Amino acid sequence: MFFRNLTLFRFPSALDLAHLDEGLGEARLKPVGPLELSSRGFVSPFGRDAEALSHRIADAIWLTVGGEDRLLPAAVVNDLLARKLAEMEQKEGRKPGGRARKRLKEELVHELLPRAFVRPSRTSVLLDLEHGVCAVDTSSRKNAEAAVSEVRRALGSFPALPLNAEVAPRSVLTGWIAGEPLPAGLALGEECELKDAADHGAIVKCQRQDLESDEIARHLESGKQVTRLALTLDDHLSFVLGEDLVIRKLKFLDGAIDQLEGTEQEDLRAELDARFALMSGEFRRLFAILEPALKLSKADG
Repeated sequence: MFFRNLTLFRFPSALDLAHLDEGLGEARLKPVGPLELSSRGFVSPFGRDAEALSHRIADAIWLTVGGEDRLLPAAVVNDLLARKLAEMEQKEGRKPGGRARKRLKEELVHELLPRAFVRPSRTSVLLDLEHGVCAVDTSSRKNAEAAVSEVRRALGSFPALPLNAEVAPRSVLTGWIAGEPLPAGLALGEECELKDAADHGAIVKCQRQDLESDEIARHLESGKQVTRLALTLDDHLSFVLGEDLVIRKLKFLDGAIDQLEGTEQEDLRAELDARFALMSGEFRRLFAILEPALKLSKADG
């Protein structure tokens, strides 16, 4: 269950979550109806057969937003609509008007929806109460906002805003490659993206590259700035940090995984519990390093 991406939001660390479980119960995922395109709600982080809709270890809470979407490709609807319109034109001797076409399309969607396949989805959310941070396991801002909206629906109020920095993140990332000291524990990886400062300027993407090489230095000398940078935290985490403050390609390394192998878990739930404890602990450690380095703004309240 390790998160693979982190889109981050800030909320007041003093936020009252006493009624969280009650709100989650009222916002539980319901099966998508035969005439609905989608349904959203909360499911158990521990899987389909579990009842608990949240799991807490110390100041970390794990939630899972579930979804069901009916797959009704527009191409299928449009193809069937074209056939129906051709039949009507041949029968009536004239092309149907705009209103008739719209009504027919709505009737076709109504007819096809109950037979459409349903695709389930799951999005994990970590609430770090110590730092007032909501981390959503996605690199898509749209999907992250949708997950936060579900938390807001469950709580009635959830003043979470996208993470914001008081300095330009690309200037910090560029400085780290240019030789400025990295925060303790962080080290450069082997991937970066550099962009020319001018609009529509050149973009250079490097992988498996020594980021302290002369080649990278020449890109910096030409005025390019770093917009994505691969980093490692000790031998525990590797990730790519973007100027949008999204953490991508998050991977737990041997130094972290070895902690799991040193414990014996009797069942799947106990294993997931141990993984969440490890992940939330490593996330808090990483955030505590990035917050002052990037001068991340705190939420009001």
